[in-house]
Amino acid sequence: MSFEDLGLSPDTLKAVTESGYTTPTPIQTQAIPVVLMGRDVLGVAQTGTGKTAAFTMPMIDILADGRAKARMPRSLIIAPTRELAAQIADNFVKYGKYHPLSMALLIGGESFTDQEKALDRGCDVLIATPGRLLDLFERGRILLNDCKLLVIDEADRMLDMGFIPDVERIVSLLPKIRQTLFFSATMDKEIRKLADQFLQNPKEISVAPQATAAATVEQGLVRVRADDKREALRRILKAKEVHNAFIFCNRKKDVDILYKSLEKHGFNAVAMHGDMPQSKRNEMLAKFKAGEAELLVCSDVAARGLDISAVGHVINFDVPVHAEDYIHRIGRTGRAGKSGAAYTLATPAEFKQLAAVEKMLKGPIPALSVPELAELALDAKTAESEGETAPRRGGARSARGGRGQDRERSRKDSPREAVAETTTVAATEVVAEAQTPEPAQPEIDQPAFQQPDIELTADPADESAEREERRPRKSRDRGERGERDRFEDKRGPEDRVRKTRRNPHGIGEMEIDDNVVAFGGFTPEFMLVDPYGGKGAPEPTQVPDEDSGDESAEDETPHRASVDNTASDEPSPSLAAASSDH
Repeated sequence: MSFEDLGLSPDTLKAVTESGYTTPTPIQTQAIPVVLMGRDVLGVAQTGTGKTAAFTMPMIDILADGRAKARMPRSLIIAPTRELAAQIADNFVKYGKYHPLSMALLIGGESFTDQEKALDRGCDVLIATPGRLLDLFERGRILLNDCKLLVIDEADRMLDMGFIPDVERIVSLLPKIRQTLFFSATMDKEIRKLADQFLQNPKEISVAPQATAAATVEQGLVRVRADDKREALRRILKAKEVHNAFIFCNRKKDVDILYKSLEKHGFNAVAMHGDMPQSKRNEMLAKFKAGEAELLVCSDVAARGLDISAVGHVINFDVPVHAEDYIHRIGRTGRAGKSGAAYTLATPAEFKQLAAVEKMLKGPIPALSVPELAELALDAKTAESEGETAPRRGGARSARGGRGQDRERSRKDSPREAVAETTTVAATEVVAEAQTPEPAQPEIDQPAFQQPDIELTADPADESAEREERRPRKSRDRGERGERDRFEDKRGPEDRVRKTRRNPHGIGEMEIDDNVVAFGGFTPEFMLVDPYGGKGAPEPTQVPDEDSGDESAEDETPHRASVDNTASDEPSPSLAAASSDH
């Protein structure tokens, strides 16, 4: 069967032919006609089988008629990783170059401004990761009311990454009447439950048994100790003449450590993991695609969606925690019918993860025969016996008892813990002593004691003293201190003569006489400036008549007297006259 038999438009067929594809894959053969009919699709296919093109090609023909509105995309594709979303965007550019369709890519690590401009222009196809899509929706930059076609790609990966709550919220924002395409590499109970929630009467398409490796991929296993892992990797790279390979690690920090180790030994490698900025991830991936770097040390962020057909090897430096990830990792090689090789390094501590992978594959992974690894490789029995006693994480520290036991030993050796332990022992002895029965004492006949009839009367002084004792110590001190500060005279002999108090703030003061009206001993010097420049107040030239009605002179005279710092003990005549008038 050819692409012409699937019902695609001539413009789409022309773009597919120019891309170099002539025969559709099984998933494309079954999915494209159903999607063109407008039905929901539940597709299960392994990585590398052409799922992206299976929904991209018919979507281009469906969206060819119509026009997008600003901030209202006509279709939505949700992908779990940025790399997968970018690859889907590349497919739309490649297959839809003869269609006037607009597209917007919303992924994290990129500028909000550029993405908002693309949405304002209107887009027929919106490709996004869940987090960035919800961010822009909450900002009011997206309206999903006009979205009639939804694609959820790599649903099992979204489940592993914890994106399902976000996906459920996004789906709740879409119209109820729509076409939904649901693709996953596995189909367990949880994925089936999600499919039943999102799809309406879907057409189920399964083109390969679940969790099976491609027949074009040669697999190999090397059992080594943890200390020999890097050396074994270097020997494999040299013995197999590996020039283009993915090297997968389980943890992000192991990616950085292994990358630096390979660079130190002269290998041309780059690194990529989820904690790197998006610009750095794009740069590393571009170098690997262009052949500038031979090895890509990465985490599982690169296990899905990266379509690089020239990759010849995949090396699992760590056995994946989830068995299904093994299939996705080795699916980076042997794509499009080409041959590839996938090698796995397993330590005794990883025998349980390895057993889960081999159970999923329904058979053991064959041992890799490399003469250079003879002195490092372990047989299955030795590895399994060492794995039963090997620490899961932490290495030598765990073998000595782990960080927790070291902390416990140091805690016991500390003086505080020693005192606490002694106190605990003492308290235990007291309790034991209290619980020990006392020996019986002989009974002695004694006269009964009679309480005398004494009438007790409460003394008010005793009651006040008792209340004072019941008061908190802080409040008693505060009250006593307040009383002392209020009545205590802190003046010295000179201060008493000057009738001033000690100035704790260092503000300059003037010596004033007793008959001067002022603000007390704390009067600052700047408030006692003489308005007459030390010459004294001028004598009044005219005493106003009582009947003249001029009261300004009467008010002025006492005021001058109050500010006259040179006044004598005897009152001035003018002050006496003013006083007699009043």
